[in-house]
Amino acid sequence: MSKVLITGGAGYLGSTLSEHLLDLGHSVTVLDNLMYKQLSLLSLFKRTNFKFVHGDVRNTELLKQLVASHDTVIPLAAIVGMPSCKQNPELAIDINFNHVKNIVNYLSQDQQLIIPNTNSQYGSSDSIITEDSPFKPLSLYAETKCNAEKVVLDKGIGVVLRLATVFGISPRMRQDLLVNDFVYKSMYDGYLVIFEGHFKRNYIHVQDIAKTFAFIISNYIKCNNQVYNVGLSSANISKVELAEKIKNFIPNLVIKQDEFKEDFDKRNYIVSNAKLESLGWHAEYDLEYGIQQLIHGYPLIINHNNRNFTNL
Repeated sequence: MSKVLITGGAGYLGSTLSEHLLDLGHSVTVLDNLMYKQLSLLSLFKRTNFKFVHGDVRNTELLKQLVASHDTVIPLAAIVGMPSCKQNPELAIDINFNHVKNIVNYLSQDQQLIIPNTNSQYGSSDSIITEDSPFKPLSLYAETKCNAEKVVLDKGIGVVLRLATVFGISPRMRQDLLVNDFVYKSMYDGYLVIFEGHFKRNYIHVQDIAKTFAFIISNYIKCNNQVYNVGLSSANISKVELAEKIKNFIPNLVIKQDEFKEDFDKRNYIVSNAKLESLGWHAEYDLEYGIQQLIHGYPLIINHNNRNFTNL
């Protein structure tokens, strides 16, 4: 079993991943500054193989010490999404790029590094996206993640996971992700107004992403210095198709397409996940599972647009 350091481990993905790795018998240390005042890790403090460090990834001495004492490093700390990065570009570059660059410089050859990228760097394409497709980043967020990926691959140590748009329930819940947002609005507003509804995206459940990191840890030698798309192959669908799937569970939902406005997010592509699937990996949780999970979980979130459940 591995000693794993997760930066940003109290976040939407990190809190799910931390629990999953602990369940598998790994030791987990989380470094997080709790910038959203989240309580997502409280249930893990009863685990003897869990440690929490309240700190900032920009504290290079602290980061260097923690990296040195772990077998596997997973840098999840990030300013996520186009709006958040645009709001504070300097912070976005520091967290999304410089902190990964520092980790790469601290690593030894016998340590493991697994970093998340976003498949949003592919931008928009009429061709099916593979790992060899060119980058067309449409935002500072995508640019910082691409630059971090390049640093890792240039070093020759590490595995890069280009993640599809994430959905599902997490201990640190986020409403602002597309599927999560659509389900929430469908439940509490009863209608969806969709701009450029033909735009397609790939999706992946947060639990499947946690499983993917564990899979890479177990198969690190053959995966090292490789890039993998990580998505649900059955979920390369348009925003309208997503809304129709939600309507299957919320029959009274009204779907309105606005043909006169544009979406600021111009991503539009179909992604192939065949490279990772060829290793024996597969996604377990489909969109229908995630939609039903969200419908069951959202009554716990009482206040509409509660700041505790968004990164915006």
